[in-house]
Amino acid sequence: MDLQTIKNRFGIIGNSPALNYALQVAVQVANTDLTVLIVGESGVGKEAFSHIIHSLSARKHNPFIAVNCGAIPEGTIDSELFGHEKGSFTGAVDSRKGYFETVNGGTIFLDEIGEMPLGTQARLLRVLESGEFIRVGSSKVQKTDVRVIAATNRDLLQQVEQNKFREDLYYRLNTVPIRVPALRDRKEDIVTLFRKFAVDFAERYRTAPVQLDDEARQRLTSYHFPGNVRELKNLAEQISVLSVDKQVNAKALERFLPQNNGSRLPVLASASGGHPPHEFANEREILYKLFFDMKKDVTELKRLFFEVVQNPSALQQNPAMMAQVAELHPHNDFAPPVLMHHTPQPAAQPVILNNDIHDHEEVEESLNIMDKEKELIIKALKKHKGKRKDAASDLGISERTLYRKLKEYNIDE
Repeated sequence: MDLQTIKNRFGIIGNSPALNYALQVAVQVANTDLTVLIVGESGVGKEAFSHIIHSLSARKHNPFIAVNCGAIPEGTIDSELFGHEKGSFTGAVDSRKGYFETVNGGTIFLDEIGEMPLGTQARLLRVLESGEFIRVGSSKVQKTDVRVIAATNRDLLQQVEQNKFREDLYYRLNTVPIRVPALRDRKEDIVTLFRKFAVDFAERYRTAPVQLDDEARQRLTSYHFPGNVRELKNLAEQISVLSVDKQVNAKALERFLPQNNGSRLPVLASASGGHPPHEFANEREILYKLFFDMKKDVTELKRLFFEVVQNPSALQQNPAMMAQVAELHPHNDFAPPVLMHHTPQPAAQPVILNNDIHDHEEVEESLNIMDKEKELIIKALKKHKGKRKDAASDLGISERTLYRKLKEYNIDE
């Protein structure tokens, strides 16, 4: 069966190389009984791959069940998966079969496997290694023949290092790994997916399908999509329902996109002195702004302090200077009378000299935001050993934007 037939059968849209490779691996492993671990961010469609593997396997006529391990409370997950005996715990009024017993001969899909408690992981490992399990509250060993497909959006190796996931279970699950690419890594599929969703929603709501102009399509493909295909589908539904004009331009599209998805690098102010639309849209940018404002206020306070020390009467004679001090220090009572009525002693005069003040101002740290941006880029490249893609992801910008910044700042990798 060729890939296009599989895509048509299971509703898979896209032709990116990463997606095609993941599908090829799923097809190749489907007709075996190997355990499969599907890895990918939330919303990329991991469950669809589990259906593909089961439907193309020899177990396709037997039961299939999908279990979200993160949605089952820790105290009941053992009972859900392996069953329990009557009276084994409070509320166990009858004996109950678990999923591994009811799906015998079929396939069980364990989504969000990284959320599974350690005790349950040990039970699952026994099932994978010997096909044996014991109901909660029982001592009788039972056998089952179930194929396990697991999925996670977490880094299981990192959880192994943090003692949150069993290392032996990780390698047992990871017999055949399938990595489903994030939507931002298959940008060539974004417009095609949006068009498909728009047509589907137009049929559902009995309206004309929305269409994007060239600028809107460029804006859509440049969006980061942290929620992946699920977020794109929700976006298409919003636009289909709320957009009055079915020909959507970039400005109209912008209203439906979250406003905090811009670059995480410091933002350059516009030439007119205003702020770009996404400036300080996230925490890092807000911290940068606060940092620069604080540095500016501290510098101004130093200048006023040295002026008052040199000429104590200047503060009393200059109401504007007092107002400026009050503005910079609104929550503290500035006490100038001590300075105004105190005549500096001759011995104290050499302590502060004009040259000292000038020297202090000369070593003021540069606040040029372009320097800070260049410094962040260099640090990111050094951290990821020159790998542009990883550095760009860490900085929160696209690889194309990073390449442009490298040329702009003349940074050697």
